[in-house]
Amino acid sequence: MRFDWLRSSALLLVPALVLTAPADSWARKKKDTGGISVSEVFRTEAGRARAAIDAGDMGSAQSSIAALLPSNPAENYIAASLRMEYAGRRNDPQAMRKALTDILESGAVPAAEIPYLRYLAGYYSFYLGEYEDARAQINYARQLGLNSVDSTMVLAETAVRQKKVAEANGLVDQALQQMRASGKPISASFYDRAVSLAYQTGNWQDVARYYQEKLRSYPSVGNWRDALTNYQAVPGMDSSVKLDLMRLQAATGALASERDYEAYAQAAADAGYDAEAKAIIDSGISNGKLTAGNGTTTALLKKSAPKAVKTTAGLSGRVAKAAKAASGSESASLGDDYFAMAQYPQAAAQYRQAISKGGVNADRVNLRLGIALARSGDLAGGKAALSQVSGNWSNIARFWDIWVDQRSMSAAANIPAASPAS
Repeated sequence: MRFDWLRSSALLLVPALVLTAPADSWARKKKDTGGISVSEVFRTEAGRARAAIDAGDMGSAQSSIAALLPSNPAENYIAASLRMEYAGRRNDPQAMRKALTDILESGAVPAAEIPYLRYLAGYYSFYLGEYEDARAQINYARQLGLNSVDSTMVLAETAVRQKKVAEANGLVDQALQQMRASGKPISASFYDRAVSLAYQTGNWQDVARYYQEKLRSYPSVGNWRDALTNYQAVPGMDSSVKLDLMRLQAATGALASERDYEAYAQAAADAGYDAEAKAIIDSGISNGKLTAGNGTTTALLKKSAPKAVKTTAGLSGRVAKAAKAASGSESASLGDDYFAMAQYPQAAAQYRQAISKGGVNADRVNLRLGIALARSGDLAGGKAALSQVSGNWSNIARFWDIWVDQRSMSAAANIPAASPAS
């Protein structure tokens, strides 16, 4: 997965068409030059430039702007403003950045305009790869009172480019706090930007956190798939953790392709859960995501089907053994097998027994217990068990907790939940 927001018109740090819109909207405020000390000759030529820009006649605009001979701060200010808009119309960020310098050095900038102009200068310096100047300009704008979310995010992007990881992550959090303080909904694209920065800096804890916040506000099937599949890219992720993410994909209806189904089935088979592997293959074939004659599918099914029968047949004999065992490891293992066969009440009973006996990874067992309870209909019990999970399993528990909350809301509103794939 690659995040390259600066090259994506939909996710630029400021609105789309940033190379024209900010300059255009700002420069148009300079039409009325009443009260500004400019010569009649200059005023006439500036008027021609203005009219040419408005008409989209860039050739005439260029000639008129070149003919301007400013002789005082006010004229310097107007001439640079026109060059700024002309460069914006031509999508020339280098020329826009130079015009901004001329505006700021004109000596006639209204005080109220300076913070925004400093921000623009910083943005274009960033866009052009001049990161130290970008940092200086935007920090100056912030000192002058412009503390916008966009300015914070440009600083965050700058810190990423300068490999200042801790600073970048702190700035993203600051931007989110600013958004929350505004009382306005945080857009899905804003969360995507936050994920992008966390991903680039290798901060997987924040990748999970931002995705989880996004899913609470935007719980579409597509967003679930993006979050869960992208989070599976965590380096060195335990195969059991990855399997529980795939299980959540199925529960949210976010298995979208043949590849998704095959990956889930293979992961289940590799973990020894052949009944689960068979169930997901059968589900994929029935809904058209898998083809019965597909080589990979056929091989998985041929291998898993007989093993699933054997595992199922041996379950009853293991119950007494687990009950007599000194530690909870046998109960946890039996619970996992029940879980894999979607026999969630039986799985929950074994997980509880495992926790009471001890000798198991409590975080892992509480995670599976929470899922099993929720999948069996005990949403409150599932949520309580998930809240006990910490350590390496905590992020997975938080993802499942969102699913539990959404099931609870759906139940309260009598809205049918998404059908799981297995």
